[in-house]
Amino acid sequence: MVYGFLKASLDAHTMGVLAASDLLRDCGYRVVIGDREISRALDAIQYEKNQEKIVQWILDNNITRVGVSYRLDPSTAVTMVGYLVAGLKRANLLTYQGGPISSVFFAGLKDACLRIGVEHGGLVKTFSGGESAVEFLTKMGVPEERISRQILDGSKYDDSRMEFGKGIVDSGAYQSLELIDRSGYAEFGTRKDTLEKRLAFNRRLLPHYPLIRAHYGPYKADVARADLVQEFILGVKELARSGYLDILSIGTSQLSQSSFGEDWNGRPNGGGVPINSPQEYVDVWSNSRPLLLRTYSATKNIPQLAAMYEETINICWHALSFWWFNQIDGRGPYDLYTNLQQHFQTLKYIAQTSKPFEGNVPHHFAFRGSDDVTYLVAAYLAAKAAKILGIRTYILQNMLNTPRSTWGIQDLAKSRALLLLVRSLQDDRFRVVFQPRAGLDYFKPDSYEAMIQLAAVTALMDDIEPDDDLSPDIIHVVSYSEATRLATPDIIDESIKITLESLKEYRRLRLLGKTEDVRQSEDVSLRMQDLLDKASVVIGGLEESIPNLYTPEGFYLAFVAGFLPTPYLWVDGAEYSRAKHWRTKMHNGGVVLVTENNEMVKPEMVVSYGCKHLNEAQYCLAQRRGD
Repeated sequence: MVYGFLKASLDAHTMGVLAASDLLRDCGYRVVIGDREISRALDAIQYEKNQEKIVQWILDNNITRVGVSYRLDPSTAVTMVGYLVAGLKRANLLTYQGGPISSVFFAGLKDACLRIGVEHGGLVKTFSGGESAVEFLTKMGVPEERISRQILDGSKYDDSRMEFGKGIVDSGAYQSLELIDRSGYAEFGTRKDTLEKRLAFNRRLLPHYPLIRAHYGPYKADVARADLVQEFILGVKELARSGYLDILSIGTSQLSQSSFGEDWNGRPNGGGVPINSPQEYVDVWSNSRPLLLRTYSATKNIPQLAAMYEETINICWHALSFWWFNQIDGRGPYDLYTNLQQHFQTLKYIAQTSKPFEGNVPHHFAFRGSDDVTYLVAAYLAAKAAKILGIRTYILQNMLNTPRSTWGIQDLAKSRALLLLVRSLQDDRFRVVFQPRAGLDYFKPDSYEAMIQLAAVTALMDDIEPDDDLSPDIIHVVSYSEATRLATPDIIDESIKITLESLKEYRRLRLLGKTEDVRQSEDVSLRMQDLLDKASVVIGGLEESIPNLYTPEGFYLAFVAGFLPTPYLWVDGAEYSRAKHWRTKMHNGGVVLVTENNEMVKPEMVVSYGCKHLNEAQYCLAQRRGD
């Protein structure tokens, strides 16, 4: 049995194909992924010569099951699969024709899967995303005896949480969830209210539930800017009135972040609510009582806008991403070094305000293909820089399910390792506030299934520190509609209700011994220790090799020299080539670093590689500084 996977060159999504390939290889199958030439043939498969090229590729590689991945336009996907099937039939490649191909698979958007399923009946099996490892392999025709014990055990925990989530959603009990009254302290909802005060009061309430944060930022291209801001304010009033939300993250537009106060006439907005004046922020604050508010940092004039957020919305905490939201990812105007200078300058200002700070960092590395160890290292570097610059309360955001194929037991191990690393910095002047959340692309496009996933990931959050009812401090609730549409106030409230009901019920079941006990899991403990050991090697190597590490210069050198592997950077050029040196792959439910020959990369190799290219990075820094 040989699996062959095709991916259009126009589709940048690659992690799904790579993760699928690794799972099948772990089961002992040979997997062939079409090269660039084959991808280009798939782009224009309507031409018979390209169908023939793909047929020849199948024959040359002895492929017996073929799959296509395409996560862009559904109509294009349907046409693409239609031509592929026609080409297979014309060449008599299907088994009922006497050929080698026993199965055809398609992975893509839900609409494309539905249409392809209708058009091709049982011939083409479809995947819309979010399938567990065992679910995927079973659907791919892999018998259970070929699935490794590690995969079966890893999937068992995820499957049990999904079953729990189904029970939550099917019961509908969340719909009658009682409000939690956190108004019992004098400063509640006033200009003197702070995150620390609300956390302190919340810890006195029994039973204890986390503060709830959610993101809200509607955008409609055909609505005038001022009208959209007013629509947003009405939604904010609705969220404040319903009372389920504690912390509102204002989802501003790209132009709000990069060009605040400028003339936007004729410029594309990039989504999000298009706030463009301090008075509009004041109006949001006035209509949001008693919510705590926060918003994205700017990508230009960053310290100045941080001060404006203080004055207008009494921002409850600031967030910066250090290496991101600049020219590297196309989200801001600054080069990396200038961006780091601005962020460190802003961090000093934040420390003067005594406001909390969130390092919005590790998941941005994961988005760009970094491994789990780099996730931990980047999180630690951001937290320690914050402590050195005088931050007293640190918001530790932990994005689970990133990538979505990560196993739950790996997320538990990574989360526990993250907490141990960052909490090692705690003392009487530096406090860590834990805030987990679901992954950005975790949810399925089907609302019912996404609700189940939301309940399941809530159980995962509670299993990170299952013996501590005060953990997590905050949950960032990602609305179940994430995969299909922007969240409205009613969807946000419903998502919060599902989250809180799941937390309540999961804790009840744990007390009765009816949940999987992950407190003493040897697998989780071994994974956690392995991640800790590897991250400690890289952190130690960085601190030894770069004396001024916790500065703009130090963070620049760490990235450019290759200490923080980021394989899927969007920017080309020699300056960042070392960051893209290694590859990553899914292995045993997590993301690991590998060589071109698919061999595991030890952390000592990362440190050695970074040290080897420090002089080169220092030259790039000198060029940036004009030395």
